[in-house]
Amino acid sequence: MISKRQMVACRRWLLHGIDQPSGPHGRAHGTHPWWQVMCLTGVDYFSTLGYQPGIAYLAAHSLSPFATLILVLVTLFGAYPVYARVAQASPDGQGSLSMLERLFPRWRGKAMVLALLGFAATDFVITMTLSAADATAHILENPFAPAAMQHPVLITLVLLALLGAVFLKGFREALGLAVGLVITYLTLNLIVVLVALGEVATHLEVWGGWERLLWKEHASVWEMAGVALILFPKLALGLSGFETGVTVMPLVHGPEAERVRGTRRLLRTAALIMSFFLLTSSLVTTVLIEPAKFERGGEANGRALAYLAHRYLGDWFGTLYDVSTMAILWFAGASAMAGLLNLVPKYLPRYGMAPEWAKASRPLVLVFMAISFAVTIIFEASVDAQGGAYATGVLVLMCSAAIAVTVSRPPGRSRWPYYGISAVFVYTTILNMVERPEGIKVASVFIFLTVTLSLISRAARATELRVVRIEFDEEAWRILRAHADQVVRVIAHRPGEGTRDEYARKDRTARESHHLSPADDLIFLEIYQTDASDFDAPLHVRGVHVGPYRILRGESPAIPNAIAALLIQIGRMTGKLPHAYFGWTEGNPIGYLFRYLFLGEGDVAPVTREVLRQRIADPAKRPYIHVT
Repeated sequence: MISKRQMVACRRWLLHGIDQPSGPHGRAHGTHPWWQVMCLTGVDYFSTLGYQPGIAYLAAHSLSPFATLILVLVTLFGAYPVYARVAQASPDGQGSLSMLERLFPRWRGKAMVLALLGFAATDFVITMTLSAADATAHILENPFAPAAMQHPVLITLVLLALLGAVFLKGFREALGLAVGLVITYLTLNLIVVLVALGEVATHLEVWGGWERLLWKEHASVWEMAGVALILFPKLALGLSGFETGVTVMPLVHGPEAERVRGTRRLLRTAALIMSFFLLTSSLVTTVLIEPAKFERGGEANGRALAYLAHRYLGDWFGTLYDVSTMAILWFAGASAMAGLLNLVPKYLPRYGMAPEWAKASRPLVLVFMAISFAVTIIFEASVDAQGGAYATGVLVLMCSAAIAVTVSRPPGRSRWPYYGISAVFVYTTILNMVERPEGIKVASVFIFLTVTLSLISRAARATELRVVRIEFDEEAWRILRAHADQVVRVIAHRPGEGTRDEYARKDRTARESHHLSPADDLIFLEIYQTDASDFDAPLHVRGVHVGPYRILRGESPAIPNAIAALLIQIGRMTGKLPHAYFGWTEGNPIGYLFRYLFLGEGDVAPVTREVLRQRIADPAKRPYIHVT
């Protein structure tokens, strides 16, 4: 039986860091040179070499090197320029989502962010599951692996559980580990690629066989280029890593300007390194590996470079390569998890579309691990089966970044190149969705869950106080100080023309309907509504005089919540419970409910009382609400 003390301790452990979430993509524990931070990005970006050559061959067959060349051109002249602009626009690592949020305000922007968060969840979750599945493939295909280990789903789940354990314990930047993994992995890849290129150079018959196959299947170089252009979207996994590269910006050493320059160097260097390996690995694997070995169940499926390492450098070197690949693929999942732990607390709780505990890392880790377990079981830990969903998530995020950069550029010549880049990404995304519809199906599930759970959370949290702080100007302080020794009585008044006659009529009506005497001193309370799609905001209160009438005016996304917060604050300031006077609103209460949930207004009096009831458990300590 779990004791109450143990439950409290467990809750405290789960919610640790809820006020100041930290991690490699959140609040930085320290800053580092850009090249070290590049290695943190690289565990996601460079690790795709573990499966990218095999996926490229399955997509384009003998044209894989040509399709990869187009991918490299898109990387260097499309993705890099776009994310260099994103880095400049989001120096604190907010990424392209924050750009779109600023460009499309209110509910339009939030709806767009929610949909993109669904695609981001697809990208990062599939990164974890696909990387773990490919790490499993490297383990099981190793000649030293015992037969008893031939359970890919089980081993993948174990790797994911270990990943979750790292974050539950408390993740730190671990840049030293990332640097070591990336340097080791790239060095081993360079050795494999150079040896494989040597094999091609010394056995020109394999080159000749590939060349004859190309001319047999295609009549001209132009036909090859056209087909490669159509096929390259299937290789879109090689574009992953740019969004992560922007997200880790807070870790780059230096002030804002230097951080932007360092991130641009990070993105450029990573793109150049990856372009070299994408081209060379695609070439040597296409020329040297028999087509049947790329198919599902083949020795090179999901591990083409590892196959060459075993074939040309022996099983001991191949095993070293497998271990290095497994480690970086596993750590790529760590980078993806850190990205999720950065995105969700940054957006959903602020929108009121996630519980407060979503600001803490550990509960989110448990949620994401449960999702990744389910995805692994559904896809049976298959790298090929998850490739479409991964590519869809990556491409949609890159599309959003390209469009955000294009829209944010001033009209004129400087915008036209980004129109072209956006068109390329839109074309690539649409073609990928058509060719691999399972990707958009998986992404749709993530989007549906994100939007549905977000709206449920928003409705459930609607009656929270939702005011982060209250700020009074000098005149507002003066009005309240004049009532320091008496009960404060406020009339909730819908803002109108603000004339003396308007306040005189409201004062007379309120006194008559609530049976107040002429001696009762009344203050008008007016809340002007701001962006109703915001969940919480500071409440700025101004004091105003119109003839003999005193008015407190504030601005808030939700009117009843702001009134409740102000009444609580007045009670604290005066030491006496204030009285608030309302009139019943005419109309359908169901309609007013929806108006309140999405427009922040509605039947103000009962909602104000409910906010007070949830905030203050003891009825004797709540401000008084009068309604006629």
